[in-house]
Amino acid sequence: MAAPNIVNVATITGATAVQSVATSATAIVTNSSGSNSVYKVESLILANVNGSASATVQVGLVRSSTTYYIAYNVTVPAGSTFVPIDKSVSIYLQEGDSLTLLASSSSYIQAVCSYEAIS
Repeated sequence: MAAPNIVNVATITGATAVQSVATSATAIVTNSSGSNSVYKVESLILANVNGSASATVQVGLVRSSTTYYIAYNVTVPAGSTFVPIDKSVSIYLQEGDSLTLLASSSSYIQAVCSYEAIS
């Protein structure tokens, strides 16, 4: 099914996903095939909760088994945040798309992702 016309929608449901980022790419948000929806990712905040060591992160949009990177090996210093997606650079996930995260060290990076399911 094609994504809905977002000018004339029936519902918009806000959601927030959270994740402790691992060393293997893991989806924080997935718009499943056949959802009849488009997901608008409003923000993605990555916080390095380790008090003394930096970590690198990768943020990817996966479409048809291919990863397109939004951020690739960006260093997040200890005790700081990195915001790869905000309202000025919203990302739309079509049916079958996923937003994935990967970090160089497990449990260093925590992610908070705000998005809208539009149908």
